[in-house]
Amino acid sequence: MSEAIERFFESLPARAPEVLRGLLSGALQIDLATGQETQHWLVRMRPGEIEVGRHRGPADAIWYSSADLFERLVTGEAQGVAAVLRNESTFSGNVVLFLAFRRFFPDPPGTRDPREVARRQTGRLA
Repeated sequence: MSEAIERFFESLPARAPEVLRGLLSGALQIDLATGQETQHWLVRMRPGEIEVGRHRGPADAIWYSSADLFERLVTGEAQGVAAVLRNESTFSGNVVLFLAFRRFFPDPPGTRDPREVARRQTGRLA
């Protein structure tokens, strides 16, 4: 497993209060394949909290991806919804968990908030 993926999962508990603000609760199992080997991550989400384990378990949803694609997701070089729509990864179960989890991924490099761009064009920095 790549260092970027390891760091991503390690960072989730500290980032959860900012990202998981709604009433979402559930477990998402993420299966990452490298050749013939599959690594399992179990992510339990609650409002403002997340627990991460390196195992399989009862889950409300399962997301299957190659480790290479997941590394591109955690570095902002790919987007989760687009990958599922292109059949580069698969997802089953509670789609709300997937949609909430994707908020942990960074924006693609060079992405700017359109509100920030508009403020700069109008001369306001507020």
